[in-house]
Amino acid sequence: MTSVTTIDPAERFLRRQTPIQRVHHVLHAYPAISPLIVLVAASVVFGLVNPRFFMPENLSLIGQQVAVVGALAIGQTIIILTAGIDLSVGAVMVFTAMIMASSVASFGLPAPAALALGVVVGTAAGGINGLLVTRLRLPPFIVTLGTLNVFVALTLLYSGGQTVQSQDIPDLLLWPGQAIDFGSFKITTGVIMMLLMYAVGSYVLRNTAWGRHIYAVGDDIEAARLAGISVSRLLLSGYMVAGFVYAITAWIMIGRVGAASPNAATDANLDSITAVVIGGTSLFGGRGLLIGSLLGALIVGVFRNGLALAGVDVLWQTLVVGVLVIVAVATDQWIRRVRA
Repeated sequence: MTSVTTIDPAERFLRRQTPIQRVHHVLHAYPAISPLIVLVAASVVFGLVNPRFFMPENLSLIGQQVAVVGALAIGQTIIILTAGIDLSVGAVMVFTAMIMASSVASFGLPAPAALALGVVVGTAAGGINGLLVTRLRLPPFIVTLGTLNVFVALTLLYSGGQTVQSQDIPDLLLWPGQAIDFGSFKITTGVIMMLLMYAVGSYVLRNTAWGRHIYAVGDDIEAARLAGISVSRLLLSGYMVAGFVYAITAWIMIGRVGAASPNAATDANLDSITAVVIGGTSLFGGRGLLIGSLLGALIVGVFRNGLALAGVDVLWQTLVVGVLVIVAVATDQWIRRVRA
């Protein structure tokens, strides 16, 4: 009796692959692996350069610094997954923050109503972007570049260029800045809110029809339309969800800073895109994970913090982040050549 051993065709194909090809396929199937490797490696290196890097106080500081950009990256990821881009994220967040704070300080609106008003305004701002993209069929880059300037101007006009100080802001709006102590390690309520948004967003994108449609539209918009997906409605809802996320992030920012300034978060637009790109989400849409954006935000925070502890000038820190973006995009181009 002779035994016949059958080999699965996929296994036979994998046996013919070189190690580089296997890595190629793994990175294509699991886009969050590469940013995770970078984050772990960077943390180990900076910990060896300066032992203070792993001190609980420093890790707490990194988490607090990442909270705002990490939260913005959630909305930015949704837009980029649809093969779009949102340059107005920071402007919408600051405009919403000023609406929340000024409506209390200048107009005496109760704190819960001011918070609700800010959420409505942020969601509506995202909806305006979505309508311009879907109804006028304008490129997302051009639309959000224009609304970036619109919301910056509206913020200055509404606030008169004045900062609302902490003594004029009610406790509800400052609540995200409260710290919870775990010995020497502190975590703010804003960081917990950010992590909860990531958990909810990851579940929605992975386990709901809406999330699968987001990926489908970003991967091939014509194929998605032929499959019966209402592309215009989906894109509009995506921009509105992103606007809602920016409004919640505005609340986190008020708590983090302890004030509402029209000149805050000037680099938030590009920082959110940086976090998403470094996190492995493709700028061409249809590929990426929300957790990757969190890893990307952490990578930026770790690099800036670690380089500062190493005594590196802030200009060189910015240069390093720029190099990371270029490397991340180049890696994405290489990974996209694989079709599972």
